[in-house]
Amino acid sequence: MGAQDGRVALITGGARGIGAATARRLAAEGARVAILDLEEQAAAATAEAIAAETGTAALGVGADVRDADAVEAAIQRVVTELGGLHVLVNNAGVTRDNLLFKLTEDDWDTVLGIHLKGAFLLSRAAQKPMVEQRYGRIINLSSTSALGNRGQANYSAAKMGMQGFTRTLAIELGPFGVTVNAVAPGFIATDMTDATAHRLGITPEQLRAASAEATPVRRVGAPDDIANAIAFFASEAASFVTGQTLYVDGGATL
Repeated sequence: MGAQDGRVALITGGARGIGAATARRLAAEGARVAILDLEEQAAAATAEAIAAETGTAALGVGADVRDADAVEAAIQRVVTELGGLHVLVNNAGVTRDNLLFKLTEDDWDTVLGIHLKGAFLLSRAAQKPMVEQRYGRIINLSSTSALGNRGQANYSAAKMGMQGFTRTLAIELGPFGVTVNAVAPGFIATDMTDATAHRLGITPEQLRAASAEATPVRRVGAPDDIANAIAFFASEAASFVTGQTLYVDGGATL
């Protein structure tokens, strides 16, 4: 038996990167997975690949996580088509990096909206079936940037906000059998960090090498490193753990 047999997991921003790795990991443990992304076609493609790899049911859903009606419809679709909802991973995110004097209102609103408002709307909708069944796991994605990072005032604020959001939901939902935790990745080799390299005028390989050199374990992270931590928080082994933020960064924040 797998650790997630009989459960349904929804992963936002699940078409690629950390989200896709998490969906694959939970599906490999037996979960029926729903992948939510802005583009339904991309979500569906990843869902189809996971279903073929693992033999478990997978669903691709398109929605803007900032749209309350779209989020409510997405949750209802997951519950109807996959038979419930037990695990929610709030992973959807973007960066709009710039120094404060160059940062626009749109840069701020986009990042705070997708990260924080998105997590709020998804969690608010998901808690309904979770509270009714007296069981649930919500895992939010924070970041080491929550501790402050040059050129990321918006992203840092969103990611530290995610930690406060996590602790508050843990207090509110704990009596109903729902745990809420966060994972804070360090440098992870993804399309997002590759885009950062290009913005800095260097190659992704150069950025990864510099980041590895500054990390005690002397390598950068992979999406599977984060998926492993999320899988723990989603498991029965973590049933007495809630309100916590786990930094998965190779020791970079020591």
